[in-house]
Amino acid sequence: MSASLESCTLVIVPTYNEADNIVTLVAAIVQATPAVDILFVDDNSQDGTQDKITLMQHQYGHKVHLLARAGKLGLGTAYIAGFQWALTRRYHVIVQMDADLSHDPAHLPHLLTLLESSDVVVGSRYVGGGGTRHWGIVRRCISKAGALYARWLLGLPIQDPTGGYNVWHRRVLEAIDCKTVQSEGYAFQIECKYRAYRAGFRFVEAPIVFIDRRVGASKMSTRIVLEAVLRTWQLRSLRPQSILVQKSKEC
Repeated sequence: MSASLESCTLVIVPTYNEADNIVTLVAAIVQATPAVDILFVDDNSQDGTQDKITLMQHQYGHKVHLLARAGKLGLGTAYIAGFQWALTRRYHVIVQMDADLSHDPAHLPHLLTLLESSDVVVGSRYVGGGGTRHWGIVRRCISKAGALYARWLLGLPIQDPTGGYNVWHRRVLEAIDCKTVQSEGYAFQIECKYRAYRAGFRFVEAPIVFIDRRVGASKMSTRIVLEAVLRTWQLRSLRPQSILVQKSKEC
């Protein structure tokens, strides 16, 4: 991975009450990829998350950023806000990463390297070498069924369309008009990938091991699962999107 690619990379981390995880997360990201920047999009956490982010801003300087929102507005809108923040700045590579340490930053250097020959890199639990850890059988079944459902319904050639550890080149987010994405949760991950696929961008999947959170409460809910089921049907009606992308100087 070239140092110039790493230096124009932004890792976006949505947070809501993740004070127990984010210090460890930032230290691991900086150890794996010292030149990347990190943006926390916080939905008015009540557990001191923003206070810890402020302390890390003093520790790491301009590498750590905070986008504070007024309330709990959801994962999808958090990522959209983060994408828009990145696209108004110098970043050419945007990474999605969970705050709960389920996405291991040690995978990040390899994922960034793969972007040099593709447009989107998907950290995949369902390709050879990938997997999950500390999941019960019910969650494994729901996740696998969701991936198969999205692939079958939308024709996606991606083994892990619901995965949230993704690396995007900015040209993709510009082309798919990410601010118009309306989904949340699993459905948000599916919709962004589907729009990019329909626009003709190149995907590559790389194995990751997803580790279930050990600290804090899961944000998963029945509403998120049902939204993914219904929204995936609606995505079938999306019109093919233009792949005309505003040219920007590469890093």
